[in-house]
Amino acid sequence: QLLSTPTWSIRTLLPSTEEPPSQASSSPNKTTGEQEEDRINLAHLLRLSALPQPASAQETSRMLATLRAQLKFVRDIQQVNTEGVAPLHSIRDETAEGRREATIDLSTPQIQEALAREEQYGRWKRPRRRKSGGSNGDALIVKEQEQEGWDVLGSAAKKVGRYFVVRS
Repeated sequence: QLLSTPTWSIRTLLPSTEEPPSQASSSPNKTTGEQEEDRINLAHLLRLSALPQPASAQETSRMLATLRAQLKFVRDIQQVNTEGVAPLHSIRDETAEGRREATIDLSTPQIQEALAREEQYGRWKRPRRRKSGGSNGDALIVKEQEQEGWDVLGSAAKKVGRYFVVRS
């Protein structure tokens, strides 16, 4: 029964649609000094964010109305009771399934594949990638051979022996 009737609406977070945005900024309850202060603050915010200043008074009033609507939305969101709700460490899936997906362990296929391409080397058994091996190992060898065959000095305008000549 609790979910059968809504307890609030998203429309309460948005400004009322009764008055158009151009009239909202020049509301009668604001004095001329307060309106001028709003315009100065808007100009300051635009400078801080490297945005162009409004070209006309109408554009200024539209920007002020938008800014007021955004500030009202933020204030309403800040009013939400969050007692007992643990804060998010980051925006990601923090459910048990999400954590299981993000966990990397030795049973992960990519890890097993990478470990299969390694061999133990030396007294302390340091891991080293094999030079030859499975399908991925062959691809690595071909890639290395292509890199070794590349003529580094091929595009140089002037060269002396194994070096580029640079005019200063």
